[in-house]
Amino acid sequence: MNNKYLTVSVINRYLKDQFDRNEHLRTVFLKGEISNFKGHTTGHLYFSLKDENSRINAIMFASNAKKLKFVPADGKKVLVTGRISIYEATGSYQIYVDDMQEDGVGNLYLAFEKLKADLEKEGLFDQKYKKPIPKYPNRIGIVTAPTGAAIRDILSTIKRRYPICQTLLFPCLVQGEYAADDIVRNIELANTYDLDVLIVGRGGGSIEDLWSFNEEKVARAIFASRIPIISAVGHEIDFTIADFVADLRAPTPTGAAEMAVPNLTDLSKYINQLSIRSKEAMIKQVNYQKLRLDSIKSSYILKSPMIMFDNRKQKLDILVDKLNINILNKTKIYRQKINHLKSNYLLNNPKELYSDYVTNLANLLDKLELVNPLHVLKRGYSVTYNQSNKVIGSIKKVKKDDLVKIRLVDGYVESKVIEIVKEVYNG
Repeated sequence: MNNKYLTVSVINRYLKDQFDRNEHLRTVFLKGEISNFKGHTTGHLYFSLKDENSRINAIMFASNAKKLKFVPADGKKVLVTGRISIYEATGSYQIYVDDMQEDGVGNLYLAFEKLKADLEKEGLFDQKYKKPIPKYPNRIGIVTAPTGAAIRDILSTIKRRYPICQTLLFPCLVQGEYAADDIVRNIELANTYDLDVLIVGRGGGSIEDLWSFNEEKVARAIFASRIPIISAVGHEIDFTIADFVADLRAPTPTGAAEMAVPNLTDLSKYINQLSIRSKEAMIKQVNYQKLRLDSIKSSYILKSPMIMFDNRKQKLDILVDKLNINILNKTKIYRQKINHLKSNYLLNNPKELYSDYVTNLANLLDKLELVNPLHVLKRGYSVTYNQSNKVIGSIKKVKKDDLVKIRLVDGYVESKVIEIVKEVYNG
């Protein structure tokens, strides 16, 4: 009679087998809100997924948990992929999560990538626009929430590393609907102050928590800032649009403070090193100059200065001798030229030169006489002109009854053309 009763282990094992055989339960996609979250020291994650009416237990083993791109926490809405089975020891069913991402991350990620591409194309990320961060700032502005780990980490780090620096907090919202406008307003306000550098950021969180630093208006406010800006948003793995536009990106708020100020202890050591090196250089220079002075003191010329003048005198005598020799040589050359001119034949016989010029002139006049047109007319030739005093060189230039002038050696003859006779020229 007792054989009809099953043990708890048997029924749980049976139900587990039924769950595992069901194809619809092998790959399940669920969305919900994380609650009762607990991270085990082994790396496994234990939590519940809930909606408005129900909940289901969930476990994510360490091998899959290592792949997460966000930090799970109570209240976060997530999308999970896994299989549903029964845990025999308690008889409760649960989802074994293989993959988990924040709900809405897909759309936010697409928006992030689109804005990033647009601003990069526009040039807001170009290195040429990055302003240098001063090495030794006097005043640092901080745009962040007035409470929380971020502002505490920044202030404590600056105080520890570089306490002589003054800090000014510009408290603002860093999360929520109005955060982006508040961040922009405080960046613009900070630019009205005399600041050397500005830290803008917040602590870690989900992509939704950090989204105000992915807003285009915040990116443009950072780009327009005349004060160099260090972005300090989230954890080291978090990247926002603000990080790409800022003049320098820090992995954490603490890192931003470390980048903004030097370490006063290291600076003091460096100054001491410079002081030691400066003293050593001065001592070395003094010793070198002493050696030079000793060398000058022991100089042969300094001990016997007149020797230097004796050498100068001797050199002057040599130069004077050279000058005299040059003067004598030049004088001799010019004297020879003068004697040569004095012995010139034409200079001594100017009449001969005149006679030659007269003879040459007569020859030229004879040649001119030969080409004189009057000379030709003396031999009985004549020249005929028309009424316009133009020479008639052909019978084609006149016609019957034309009046012409005939030039003879001693005057003109006015004539009238009676007849024109053409002759053939055989020359």
